[in-house]
Amino acid sequence: MKHIFISLVLLSLPFSAKSQKLPSLKISDDQHYLVTADGSPFFWLGGTAWELIHRLSREEVDLYLNDRQRKGFTIIQTVVLAELDGLDTPNFYGHRPLLDNDPTKLNEAYFEHVDYVVDKAEELGMYIGLLPTWGDKYHKAWGVGPEIFTPENAEVFGEVLAKRYSTKSNIVWILGGDRWPLDIEDSSIINSMAKGIRNFDTLHLITFHPSAPNLATNYFNEEWLDFDMYQTGHNRTVKDFEFVLKSRKVIPTRPVVNGEPRYENHPDRFKPEVHGWMDDSDVRCSAYWSMLSGAAGYTYGSHDIWQMYSARRKPVNGARTGWIKSLDLPGSKQLKHMKDLLTSFPWQQMVHDQSIVLNENKGDSTYIVASIARLKDFMMIYTPMGEGIVPDLKRLNSEEVVAFWYNPRDGVSTKIGVYGTTERHRFTPWSVGRGSDFVLVVMDTKATYTLPNG
Repeated sequence: MKHIFISLVLLSLPFSAKSQKLPSLKISDDQHYLVTADGSPFFWLGGTAWELIHRLSREEVDLYLNDRQRKGFTIIQTVVLAELDGLDTPNFYGHRPLLDNDPTKLNEAYFEHVDYVVDKAEELGMYIGLLPTWGDKYHKAWGVGPEIFTPENAEVFGEVLAKRYSTKSNIVWILGGDRWPLDIEDSSIINSMAKGIRNFDTLHLITFHPSAPNLATNYFNEEWLDFDMYQTGHNRTVKDFEFVLKSRKVIPTRPVVNGEPRYENHPDRFKPEVHGWMDDSDVRCSAYWSMLSGAAGYTYGSHDIWQMYSARRKPVNGARTGWIKSLDLPGSKQLKHMKDLLTSFPWQQMVHDQSIVLNENKGDSTYIVASIARLKDFMMIYTPMGEGIVPDLKRLNSEEVVAFWYNPRDGVSTKIGVYGTTERHRFTPWSVGRGSDFVLVVMDTKATYTLPNG
């Protein structure tokens, strides 16, 4: 107990004299979105870099974070006690995270590298979605483990981390780590870790990263859970929008973020010989399905990048391209087009409404998702396979509207024409089939919104 007390006192001291650059995040008044401290909309465009802290040098950290910042990412999700033998395989500098694998005894040398990652992200204007631990450290399942947590030491671990990063405004806590509570003890471990954080930290938001296909609220509906998060699994047949709609039914209402969707360059359903590999069209579909259904954010993933795969490492689940080369996979670039489109409008004032779509809308991979502004001055409708759209234009408060096609692949807007809202129109893109997704944007001719154009 004496050692624990000394550790807590030492780790409560500030680790950085740098001033905070980023505003803290909070929940919006309507409980649907994330905003900054002054109420400005926060667009969660995340990236899963689970092994960032564990495997990369500081020069490589800089390379990754600078690339993501240039591509418009706003938050990076990474792990302190990492998945790939994160307790016993040292980081790039030869340091393990804990002394004697005891969660109450942090290895200062390892955590100086964690500090560097947090500070570098802040310098670049990005947040860190920080997982205290991967799930195999309390529920081994298919992982490496070992299981080191009890409810008692999980609370201490949460306190230690909360004290260490209490002055850093660019952190979001993400508990869980691709697991589910197997029993009461597992649930107690997560609740205790959250309690430990909250004992010393009321600034940072907390969520839970579940295994697939699940919502955090499938397991926890506690006061500490500030917003919901879901993982769909690496499966192109899963319908991302269904998770958002299910989360909306949970009381109390919370924002919901797609925290782990289909990964680019990942074997579909883990069977590439049967289903092939997922690509940028999978990324775009899961992203627009999520956001136009009302999600507060979307996290991009690349199979090569989450594990920071390189030729000198054993690939996990068939990773086939080095992480540095994979930084330029098209999906990660195209998500900036989605962010640019949505942030050109008051996107947090949009309401998901499928009744806007008047034509047949099959509940399969062609499913069209629609959203309309609360002020009824614009609507956005996403067609993932280029299927034609018959929108209910009468839903807009205007006698005359202008329509555009927005191309999610290159961010180019094409004006279709001006239409009366009393007439019924069918809008059909110039391309159809897998990879031919489009967003139909319709707005009041008097509106002053400007669509991005590449």
